[in-house]
Amino acid sequence: MTDSAEFQSVVELRRYTLHPGRRDELIELFEREFVETQEACGMRLFGQFHEVGEPDKFVWLRGFRDMETRRAALGSFYFGPVWREHGPAANETMIDASDVLLLRPSGPGFPAPDGASDSRVLVTICHPTGPVKEFSEYFADTVAPALRESGVETFGHFETEPAENTFPRLPVRENETVFVWFAKAAEEHRELLDRTGAGLASRLERPWQRLELTPTPRSRLR
Repeated sequence: MTDSAEFQSVVELRRYTLHPGRRDELIELFEREFVETQEACGMRLFGQFHEVGEPDKFVWLRGFRDMETRRAALGSFYFGPVWREHGPAANETMIDASDVLLLRPSGPGFPAPDGASDSRVLVTICHPTGPVKEFSEYFADTVAPALRESGVETFGHFETEPAENTFPRLPVRENETVFVWFAKAAEEHRELLDRTGAGLASRLERPWQRLELTPTPRSRLR
């Protein structure tokens, strides 16, 4: 299947804490058993990642057409034969799987796979002090162009999906509103990004959170 914007209407950013030393085990199982089988149930996996500096974290992204098809797709998978057979082994690697942001588009989405070589993907999570739409517009009109001029291309602008979780068996972070953006950036851009974060401090409830990720072998987003 080819990537399509329709699967970016609802996106989960999932960050798992694993038992020490078991990340490679989970990734091998995940990419062998859970990629095509989830997509066959009506969802799209956009990326799976190691988190740099956090050897016991696994981060991944999946998308849906809307909240109702999310409910149906997750029900089909998690009550189906593949998860019944392999889910216990996956769960054994995990300490916590509840750090999940449920998001909707707030600007440009994920690009289609282009065969690019592996690179680090930066995910930045912001908690705006005011309405998230205002922050999103400010970011798109002011921050993103400035970063682009300095060599940092942002993509995947998302904000909290406020609808009720349609599959409560899988918890998501509630009672918070975030703006999340993705970028590919080299090591030399770190100082620029730090300055950008400092410049946004007055618009945020707390310092932003940045996840620095490297793609797993089967990640679409690289």
